[in-house]
Amino acid sequence: MTPPRFSSNNISFQQELKKRINSYFEQNNIAQTGNFALYLKAIILVGAFIATYVHVVFFYNPNIWYIHLIESILIGLLTAAIGFNIMHDGAHGSFSKFNWLNTTAAYTLNFLGASSYMWNIKHNLIHHTFTNIDGVDDDIDARPFLRMCDTEEYKEMHKYQHRYYWILYSLLYLYWVFFTDYKKYFSGMIGSMPVKKLKLSDHIIFWGFKLLYVGLFIVVPIICVGFTPWLIGYLLGGLISGYVLSIVFQLAHVVEDAKFPIPDDKGNIQSEWAIHQLQTTADFSRGSWLITYFVGGLNYQTEHHLFPRICHVHYPAIAPIVEATAKEFGVPYIYNETFMKALKSHMSIISKLGKNDITFNAIAN
Repeated sequence: MTPPRFSSNNISFQQELKKRINSYFEQNNIAQTGNFALYLKAIILVGAFIATYVHVVFFYNPNIWYIHLIESILIGLLTAAIGFNIMHDGAHGSFSKFNWLNTTAAYTLNFLGASSYMWNIKHNLIHHTFTNIDGVDDDIDARPFLRMCDTEEYKEMHKYQHRYYWILYSLLYLYWVFFTDYKKYFSGMIGSMPVKKLKLSDHIIFWGFKLLYVGLFIVVPIICVGFTPWLIGYLLGGLISGYVLSIVFQLAHVVEDAKFPIPDDKGNIQSEWAIHQLQTTADFSRGSWLITYFVGGLNYQTEHHLFPRICHVHYPAIAPIVEATAKEFGVPYIYNETFMKALKSHMSIISKLGKNDITFNAIAN
């Protein structure tokens, strides 16, 4: 598939917004990458993950089995938190000014069982460029089980998707680790887009970390705690992680007012890229310090999409600049004030898509 092309006739909004954001960092004499607060959080998250893993695997006590369950849930939450706060910024090159530290941060994804190489193509290159464009953005492709936009084929089972969507969201992490990475690897495709040919080192890293993951999170725990306790704990942690990862990203793109632009016959998108990001992306819960801290600023998804190489610790400061500039230029800025409001909006869209009785949020060019 030929990638869609964005309008370049009027880029004044993007230029002005970039100018104002750069001015903010220059006037305050701060770097756009991570800071001490981020590095401290990274140490806390990784340290907590290692400590929990060691205790649940090497100090398992069947007489207090409920501790095993609690720690398994904690492992799931920490997996998601490491992905949000460390891997995500590292993969975008915003964790640190040092490339080696960004690479190290990005490789936490490999350690947790998924491929940072495939993620970089799927997320950084495809999703961030072609957000919410059906047939290109792999993040809104949950076929055949879920219908995420109104240009996707409707199936009878979709009328129940508002009831079962959470089950599929919970399976994301396990599905990612054990299926989608391999599908991309062997097919050489991510959706309709080709995967860049892997070098020998990429193959070694892909398989090396996959084997390491199996050893650390399957073989060693089974030997230490037994198959059944391992299976229960592993599935519980994996399902928790999958749901948290899924819902955070879905609340940013599949909500009311978010658009799903349709390229014209020549593959052109009506809007310039920056406006496209504002049309297809939403913020939520900006007033919650706890949510912002846990999800690595990804509740400021609009700011992240516009400035992916700016570390998430700066999003609360630049969000008012983005919102004010959008208002000045008459560009939409989508924001749900609370997590529950965003979740309700997402569930509403999922329900409407399941009914297949309206066309509600596509932008035809």
